[in-house]
Amino acid sequence: MTTKQVWTSYSEELKKFIISKVKNTAFADDILQDTFIKIHTKLDTLKDITKLKSWCFRIAQNSILDHWKSNNKTYEIADFESKEEIRKSQHTEEDCLKGILKNLPKKYRTPLFLSDIKGLKQQEVANELKQTLSTTKSQIQRARKLIAQGFMDCCGFTINDKGNLVGEIKDKEDCKVCN
Repeated sequence: MTTKQVWTSYSEELKKFIISKVKNTAFADDILQDTFIKIHTKLDTLKDITKLKSWCFRIAQNSILDHWKSNNKTYEIADFESKEEIRKSQHTEEDCLKGILKNLPKKYRTPLFLSDIKGLKQQEVANELKQTLSTTKSQIQRARKLIAQGFMDCCGFTINDKGNLVGEIKDKEDCKVCN
């Protein structure tokens, strides 16, 4: 992804975020410019493109802090949104996953939970659910496919040539699962 594509995708949201913190559009423009200089120079260091949006917001947050420090403004870190509050205001993969899992039929959700979350071997899951190993394997595979399909339906993810799910989370209001 290029800096221009990042600008097109996120500059308006980032500016609104910055204005909400500094309450001055002239300062916000300066901070936004500083943010995008940092994004441009560090974009090649981003290892997981799915984290691009939160990474940009983190850079903006740090640019705001730098602005306050350089202008000798007194501020309290407690008044600045905590990382958790910022995370809650952003739409994440976790939000979609919760909705997808909630809508997953119980016959698929339970074996998947026992296998992938609790870490039981598939034979142990089959024994616990009193069903055959092949049934358990099928249910777990079906659950995984339904989760992938949920991300494709929800946020427009796609499967790449290697069979991996790729894409970027849409805004919450565009999400069919979380909204």
